[in-house]
Amino acid sequence: MSKSTKKELAPKQSADLLKILEIRFEKNRTRHKGVEWATVQSKLESNADKLWSLSVMEETGGEPDVVDFGGKKGELIFCDCSTESPAGRRSICYDGEALESRKEHKPKDSAVEMAAAMGIELLSEEQYRGLQFCQKVGEKFDTKTSSWVKTPAEIRRLGGAIFCDFRYGQVFTYHNGAESYYAARGFRGLLKI
Repeated sequence: MSKSTKKELAPKQSADLLKILEIRFEKNRTRHKGVEWATVQSKLESNADKLWSLSVMEETGGEPDVVDFGGKKGELIFCDCSTESPAGRRSICYDGEALESRKEHKPKDSAVEMAAAMGIELLSEEQYRGLQFCQKVGEKFDTKTSSWVKTPAEIRRLGGAIFCDFRYGQVFTYHNGAESYYAARGFRGLLKI
């Protein structure tokens, strides 16, 4: 993750990131039908902190893009659209409480705390399922990895957390102890603008 504590990019970094995002946006029009790049760029240029969050999503391998999750009118939603769970966000447990509960072999971080530091949210199970069906025909996510998703309070209170993946043409939701972590499990985030 970016070492800077200032949540703003230098002008060249902003320009470079906007170019990457524009290319991805134009290449994947089915993810955001009816949205024009000029609208996206204008919103990003007036929200430096959101652009910083997108840069960290990009740095950690998320390949963020605008997705149509049926948000509020005029709201843009960026989501990690990397084929597999973002490589720079794997081998982490679910949240800070789970991280603290591990006495040995602690992971480097937790999904909930990483997302908060990045200024993004974990996907809900519903959003995760929606992501699988808003992309190009034939494109699927997490066919070899899995991603932590927002866990309902009652499951978390009992020590568990949930994650999803895509296998056999279906989205599957599973449970695990919140303190568990695996090399192939990370998290996908979203950013609302």
